[in-house]
Amino acid sequence: MNYEIVESFSQMVREKRIDKDMLTSIIEDVFSMMVKKKYGMEARFDVVVNMDKGDIEIYLEKEIVDKVTDSSTQIDIETVRKKSDEPLDIGDDFVEVVDMQSFGRRLIISAKQNLNQRIKEVEKEVIYGEYANSVGEIIVGEIYQIRKGEILVNHNRNELILPKNEQIAGERYRKGETIRAIIKEVRKNISTPMVIISRTDPKLLAKLFETEIPEIYDGIIEIKGVVREAGERSKVAVESHDDRIDAVGACVGMKGVRIHAIVRELHNENIDVINYSENASIFINRALAPAKIKNLVVNEITKVATVTVDKDQASLAIGRNGQNIRLASQLTGFQIELIKEGADEEYDMDLGEFREELGELLYERLVDEGYTTARNVIDADLDGLLEIEGLTEDRIKSIKEMMKRELEEAEIEDEEDEKMISDINKASAESSAENTEQSVESTDQKETQ
Repeated sequence: MNYEIVESFSQMVREKRIDKDMLTSIIEDVFSMMVKKKYGMEARFDVVVNMDKGDIEIYLEKEIVDKVTDSSTQIDIETVRKKSDEPLDIGDDFVEVVDMQSFGRRLIISAKQNLNQRIKEVEKEVIYGEYANSVGEIIVGEIYQIRKGEILVNHNRNELILPKNEQIAGERYRKGETIRAIIKEVRKNISTPMVIISRTDPKLLAKLFETEIPEIYDGIIEIKGVVREAGERSKVAVESHDDRIDAVGACVGMKGVRIHAIVRELHNENIDVINYSENASIFINRALAPAKIKNLVVNEITKVATVTVDKDQASLAIGRNGQNIRLASQLTGFQIELIKEGADEEYDMDLGEFREELGELLYERLVDEGYTTARNVIDADLDGLLEIEGLTEDRIKSIKEMMKRELEEAEIEDEEDEKMISDINKASAESSAENTEQSVESTDQKETQ
């Protein structure tokens, strides 16, 4: 019976990765409580557990007396002589091995329940400690259940949770598939620890860079900052500690092989890799790529950067739904205010934009007469245009209406860009104010302490 008990506990050590010494201590404690319940709190005993041999022995020690007054600590001489042939006398200590069966079914069941409870508590601590010490590390697990938007992942026989808000938008998950994610948080729970994993955390991207790019793993190239809008776009600032190695080139790899492996892992997320610089102007300029900056004014004290771009560069600087400028602001730590040069001027389009609609011959005649933009034609007198060969009153009216429509549509797009710039500047200012307020509060708390 003893061997079966110890063997079952040895199996726990193997399967649940519970420390053998810790499990031995738990078994000793549980059996000690069982002895105290049967023989009293004053009983003297030793519980010896040998996990290797598969043995549990309980030694009960009693004082030999002529007449017993306390059965939990004393034994009479006559009983001793019946149990042992050793030359013992009154006053000596008698040690006997307690038969496990003598405890009775009720005590053994109680001990078993106590053991199970204690082992569950230890198992919880083991799981918590294992994952709490691995926060920020990548795990590879298997999807075994999808419920209410949450993905349950099996990792080393433990259940990990990928919540909806930690999933990459548009990514499809299937039962049985392998998934890579980063351990984001470990919470203590009533039953088992709750391990939260993430595929949207910027740390996942940093870890993937470390995995795919040996120079980062070896510390030759350092990641200075990572910002993400998961599944859409991200920016990674890198710096080389070896002048012979180009940080961006090493990250991208030959024909983009390194960066493409990361892009595929992250549902084709667009990744901009830029060289870090301690010079704020250079860093902001690089962060706003591919837009070409015309002028840049940086205020190091207020952490505000005023960026001026040409009209044709505004959409590139802003990016899709404001992603480029928003990520650049987060990466550099500066509130970026964008100014589009010439925004107050009346919108116009080059006449070359209408070459197809006008026809090559009429286009050249208009240019020869000095009409180089759409506004030139729209504002021109009817009599002046009628002097140009091939133009009639109806034709002129039709051309002007067509050009007005095109200008209106272009102006709407331009206004949308302006609104987006205004919204981004406003959001950036609010974020900056919030960060300043938090910084002040933090300073006040430190002073109070």
